[in-house]
Amino acid sequence: MKKQFFSLLGSVLLAGLSAMAGVSDQFIQSLKNSPGTIYQANGAVAPATVKLFRTWNNEVCNIRIVNTGSAPIRLKEVILGSVAKVLPGSTPFYAEGFQMLTQTAGTLEKPETIGNYTDAGHYRIPQPDGYLAVYNLLRLYPSADAELLLGYTSSNRWVGKFYISKDTIKLAEDLENMELAPGKEFQLEELMVTNGKDGNQLLDKFAGRIQKNHPRLEFKAPPDGWCSWYCFGPKVTAKNVYDNLDYIKTNAPVLKYIQLDDGYQPHMGDWLAVGNSFGGNVQQVLHTIKEKGFEPAIWVAPFICDSNSTVFKEHKDWLVKDNTGQPLRSDKVTFGGWRMKPWYVLDGTNPDVQKHLTEVFTVMRQQWGVTYFKLDANFWGAIHGGVYYDKNATRVEAYRRGMEAIIKGTGDAFILGCNHPLWPSLGLVHGSRSSMDIKRKWEVFEKSGRENLYRSWQNGRLWWNDPDCLVLTGDMPNNEYQFHAALLYATGGMLLSGDDLTTISPERLNMLRKAAPPTGKAAAFENTKFEVGRVKAGNEQRIILLNWQSSPKKLSVKLDKPTEVFDFWTGKRLGKFTGTYSVELTGHDGKVLTFK
Repeated sequence: MKKQFFSLLGSVLLAGLSAMAGVSDQFIQSLKNSPGTIYQANGAVAPATVKLFRTWNNEVCNIRIVNTGSAPIRLKEVILGSVAKVLPGSTPFYAEGFQMLTQTAGTLEKPETIGNYTDAGHYRIPQPDGYLAVYNLLRLYPSADAELLLGYTSSNRWVGKFYISKDTIKLAEDLENMELAPGKEFQLEELMVTNGKDGNQLLDKFAGRIQKNHPRLEFKAPPDGWCSWYCFGPKVTAKNVYDNLDYIKTNAPVLKYIQLDDGYQPHMGDWLAVGNSFGGNVQQVLHTIKEKGFEPAIWVAPFICDSNSTVFKEHKDWLVKDNTGQPLRSDKVTFGGWRMKPWYVLDGTNPDVQKHLTEVFTVMRQQWGVTYFKLDANFWGAIHGGVYYDKNATRVEAYRRGMEAIIKGTGDAFILGCNHPLWPSLGLVHGSRSSMDIKRKWEVFEKSGRENLYRSWQNGRLWWNDPDCLVLTGDMPNNEYQFHAALLYATGGMLLSGDDLTTISPERLNMLRKAAPPTGKAAAFENTKFEVGRVKAGNEQRIILLNWQSSPKKLSVKLDKPTEVFDFWTGKRLGKFTGTYSVELTGHDGKVLTFK
């Protein structure tokens, strides 16, 4: 009788504890208790001889699939676990994309694309009916409870993702119809699942675990410089570059790297050939940059070529194939490209391609003197729906092998990843573009700003973030330029000017000078409204204030001691304050303040 009583009491206590547990704790427990499911290439559930092993070490899960049967089997994907009807559809979330340009926020029942692109729409990466596929990192914000962070802390071979609907979240890894031989195993990507009240601390923990699996490619400080694209586009001339170079040397010598962007090459893929730009002598422009005391930087899209290129005409065996054995046209499976399209894709698993990539970048580094490479269109190096030279390699492996070949050629030069597959680039780039291309429009300032701030935690942890260029010339209102400059300052990442600086006003030039060099530290914001951020710069505290709405808004900062406040851009003293500092910003305005 006593035994029955204590057994009943124990059940009641456990039920009570469960009821007391927060919804984020319930989510984690439900996930860990949920079964996984492995699917074959034909869509059927794999036989019981194919086993999924999930080994949890507190917040981190090691995952393996083992074929204990006697026959090989092709596997499409694995659902690592799922949680249904724990979080309401109104739960806010943020999720990464596979491609650099894709991010999602909103709520589970009403997702919102942050920028202009989606993995499933623009890049045509398949997703299951009834679900939205997001990738790499999922942050959930249950009402009045601890934040949840679910993320993949490695990206060696497989693509880690999440399928979400208004009431269900599934964790998955894409197995790409790879064959698993009898007695063999697939080591899958590592998973972290954790929760807590401080989102910045969760991201610290997450980044630390990523660093263990993919040590950061170190570069001492985030670069600063000038880029030709946003003032001259593909028609840039040597005179354009020299005029700005002379101006920078006199007025803003901190802008160390001078980047020549898309347009110097005759065709995509023929990076060492002579085009019409710069009088057919891009090398002389690069050498002149070096002679004048600056660092030559250049744009390259190493994984693509067009049908008129020498690479395409003479080396079709280097290219990713379609199911008929012909070079895969990118527009057949994904976005076809933005110039000289449709593109074809160099196969990073092919040893001849690896040798070619190393040779191209060795010439650019050693003979052309380039010390900074902006690598664009890298997403296509991990293209889906193609057939690779190495039939046992996934698209992540193809990309990573190609990047490793590039690194052999670039030596000590800085490598920026742009339009890249985000997580597969871990440990392979010094810098990572964190937003869409900038344009002198408020809508782009706003959208790209949110993209950058959602990713600002990566800066200095995984790589240096590139929030794209600071643009300070044009016909936009002064308050919107102030917003843009304050937001880019808050990222703490790379700083490249995108203006024809021969036309900049003295006031804007002063702002550019103050913005460089970047702090290297991202501001910590109070929440995802991104209105009040704080960052340390030496011994000083800087406060970033952003008004995203079109009407005036009062923003306040609590002070823990009497504080003198200065406008960072002008140095003007705004007064001494106690308790709280408040200011009303006009619509679409931003400020950077120094607190002393």
